Amino acid sequence: MVRVRVEGVGLDSTHGPVVVLKEVDGERVLPIWIGHHEAQAIQMKLEGHEYGRPLTHDLMRNLLDGLKAKLVRVDITELKDATYYAELVLETPAGEVKVDARPSDSIALALRCEAPLYAHESLFRLAGVGQSTEEAEAEEESDDEKEARRRAELQRRLRDTDPGEFGHYKLGS
Repeated sequence: MVRVRVEGVGLDSTHGPVVVLKEVDGERVLPIWIGHHEAQAIQMKLEGHEYGRPLTHDLMRNLLDGLKAKLVRVDITELKDATYYAELVLETPAGEVKVDARPSDSIALALRCEAPLYAHESLFRLAGVGQSTEEAEAEEESDDEKEARRRAELQRRLRDTDPGEFGHYKLGS
């Protein structure tokens, strides 16, 4: 597993929200397309916005606290059929528990719990991060692999783009 941090939330060319994860001890990035509500929840926390009443991810943190459980870490585990999967690793009075979750919700919760984020090494390879487009094209490709190569090229462009050039996600958009 590779330790990552939230580099930011932005909008792609179709105005779809993307959370960009960057490895802590390296330069690779892992963009994950997410929903607007989750993007707002992540961006709120990154900007330090608080509401008087708990929103969904605040409620999740409060439930963990009330149950005397701790979010130890978030593991983004796999990409299957163009969908990322994650696990919440919880420490509970009964022992460690792993809970299947969407990466977007997991990231929003991890930020609120100050828990570390990890992405499986294979996600960087599957996404083509660090692999040239020519290398990807040289391999015999299935339809899924072609789609992964297309995403990899977009990720390469994202990696090489200055975040200042990226459309910032605005709260209330």
